[in-house]
Amino acid sequence: MSKTKTAPGGASGASTSAKSAAPSAAPSADLKEVGSLEAKDSRTGTTYPMKIVQGGVEGDTVVRAMDLRQIKASAGEFGLMTYDPAFMNTASCKSAITFIDGDKGILRYRGYPIEQLAERATFLEVAWLLRNGELPTQQEYNQWVNEITFHTYVHENIKSFLQGFRYDAHPMSMLCSTVAALSSFYPEAKNIQDPGQRHISIIRLLAKVPTLAAFCYRHIKGLPFIYPDNDLSYVENFLSMIARMSEPKYEANPVFVKALEVLFILHADHEQNCSTSAVRAVGSSQVDPFSAIAAGVAALYGPLHGGANEQVLRMINEIGHPKNVPGFIDDVKSGKGHRLMGFGHRVYKSYDPRAKIVKRLADEVFAQIGMDKDLEIALELERIALSDDYFVSRKLYPNVDFYTGLIYRSMAFPTDFFTVLFAVARTAGWLAQWEEMLNDKEQKIARPRQIYVGYGERPYRSTLTERFPATSKDVLRK
Repeated sequence: MSKTKTAPGGASGASTSAKSAAPSAAPSADLKEVGSLEAKDSRTGTTYPMKIVQGGVEGDTVVRAMDLRQIKASAGEFGLMTYDPAFMNTASCKSAITFIDGDKGILRYRGYPIEQLAERATFLEVAWLLRNGELPTQQEYNQWVNEITFHTYVHENIKSFLQGFRYDAHPMSMLCSTVAALSSFYPEAKNIQDPGQRHISIIRLLAKVPTLAAFCYRHIKGLPFIYPDNDLSYVENFLSMIARMSEPKYEANPVFVKALEVLFILHADHEQNCSTSAVRAVGSSQVDPFSAIAAGVAALYGPLHGGANEQVLRMINEIGHPKNVPGFIDDVKSGKGHRLMGFGHRVYKSYDPRAKIVKRLADEVFAQIGMDKDLEIALELERIALSDDYFVSRKLYPNVDFYTGLIYRSMAFPTDFFTVLFAVARTAGWLAQWEEMLNDKEQKIARPRQIYVGYGERPYRSTLTERFPATSKDVLRK
């Protein structure tokens, strides 16, 4: 990996290259008509033709939701719309970035299988791929790494900002706030239609989010902040800012470096999940990218999304001992309140392809640090769940969160910090999705419809006897 040494002044300096590499177009970006659908309205007897269109190399077929607007019982009616809580079967965009086939257990970035990228690529190579659509040449990669390395420092005022948080603040709250605060340091980032400004903002976010994450870690530990060491690789530098103490030069455990590099690649993007949808929705208002990415961090904070691997460790702590695993499993099967965290996935109906990779990675890490009670509990959970027909028939296989939580714990990261590690990696995908959304001519400001279930029109009749109580008047006079 190419390395660059720079002074702290690089934090706010101009980009070494303001030129933005234009993302590659999707192989089949346009939706093509492949058939038709006729909908007969039983209220009126009218039949409405609608086009069935197909897009992408995998052949997803859809009907445009706006075509339903033509179906009306009367001229003054709004027209039909779909009701789809949680967007379970609604495509909100066309994307060429990530492909998932949950039934077959497939995950690809720009067409490349995740298994090959995790085995052979670096995280920054994958970050380039997600944004630009193709793997970088050596020259492109060197410049990309140099630019990101040059911008790892953050403004000194960020340190003062972080010191305003309590010692026990959740690191995701801190990260969300500091990422949003970056927009105040780079007001020019609001010029999102300028390719050069988009490029430097993307560079800054990829470079500075690990620094912010490490500063959050040091704050909750009560330790002094460690500045970036730009002689180190991306992952080594992050670990240095996390763990370095008094040693003159930080030397990371190579097993941990490899593990974190692979985990960053696996978490870099995952199609239109909650946090990515949040980035796209907030970004559609044409806000600056720092604010849009902060929205992604906020969405990732939730226990049903990025916080899932935290819940795995909390479940293991609740079980307490390997001998308690069978009883816990019985409680899960009988519905007695316990939930099996880290198993099953909303998208993957077979084995999560990322989990297979992380399982091998976990074995390497456990061989390095040894076994303990919690790891024994986890492995016993895995053994029973993979052999019990109750879980196998329901396709409740271990997912990526099950193993990543164990690896992060083995690396001595506190449980509350797991989601921060997820956010560092997912920043690459969020930025690629954000820029793709901006370049999509069909995209407008996000504005879902609703089905109103409240009162109809009714007259106002006040039940108040006095509109300004005495206490309120006194306050107003002051």
